[in-house]
Amino acid sequence: MWPASVDVRSTCHQGPRPRERTIWRSPIPVTPETRWYTGGVSLFIDRLDAIAQKNKSLVCVGLDPWRPSMPIADIAAFNKAIIEATHDLVCAYKPNSGFYEAEGFDGLRALEATIAAVPDGIPVILDAKRGDIGSTAEAYAKAAFEVWGADAVTVNPYMGGDTLEPFLAYEDRGVFVLTRTSNPGARDFEELVLDGQPLYERVTERVREMNTHRNAGLVVGATAPEELARVRAIAPEMPILIPGIGTQGGALESSIRNGADARGLRAIVNASRSVIYASKGADYAEAARTAATKLRDDINVVRSEMGFAWS
Repeated sequence: MWPASVDVRSTCHQGPRPRERTIWRSPIPVTPETRWYTGGVSLFIDRLDAIAQKNKSLVCVGLDPWRPSMPIADIAAFNKAIIEATHDLVCAYKPNSGFYEAEGFDGLRALEATIAAVPDGIPVILDAKRGDIGSTAEAYAKAAFEVWGADAVTVNPYMGGDTLEPFLAYEDRGVFVLTRTSNPGARDFEELVLDGQPLYERVTERVREMNTHRNAGLVVGATAPEELARVRAIAPEMPILIPGIGTQGGALESSIRNGADARGLRAIVNASRSVIYASKGADYAEAARTAATKLRDDINVVRSEMGFAWS
């Protein structure tokens, strides 16, 4: 009999882990060639690469429910339908915690149900943009990884390296650091020049230095293609979460060409509203699948033009 499930959470960070998500479920016998399905893969970056290869996808769907835009009122049911329609097309899902917190306790329960609905093997990036010092940062990290069971979280580096360390201490989880974001106001601070170098480049260098566990990543918006290229040059192997495709107007082709690594991987292209609100009718899940499929196929055309093929 094959094992029903294999929990590969590392024990690098001690302490209780309530509501732990089982990441990997083994559907086939375990061999060296199928180690991805089982405990042979424990680091977030390796799990990310594995699901990208399996689904032939760099697409991340942002699960950002906003009731005025939703065709149904039940957030958990809405997200579950989107997940069921797109799970074979993505390399990750990214729920933004703000949309759930805005609904109070009902929203938090919906977030819990949403994370639980994501199939084993697909990483969940909790978009929370946390950033604080000392024990507060430790509490935020515990909430993201131990309470919510997220595979990765977004964090804000503004207060310095010590605010990132509690998150990076979870060696099996991903930590995506805001670097050069997709919003127009990013220029106010992230492009400030310090000793001849923009701040976002300094952040990239510092995060690269802190990436001793291979669990750090960066967030760079698709609306900043030149900056994305510079970040990739500084951090050639780190995963980059790329929001801003679709509604925010980011360019897809430049995001792939400038954001992918030397193997055509580790560019996590996030689309939220353009996928989950592709239709406001009863066919919203089918429309989301159509939008996600087109995004994945468009990305793969660019990868092919760059000389990359899925294994």
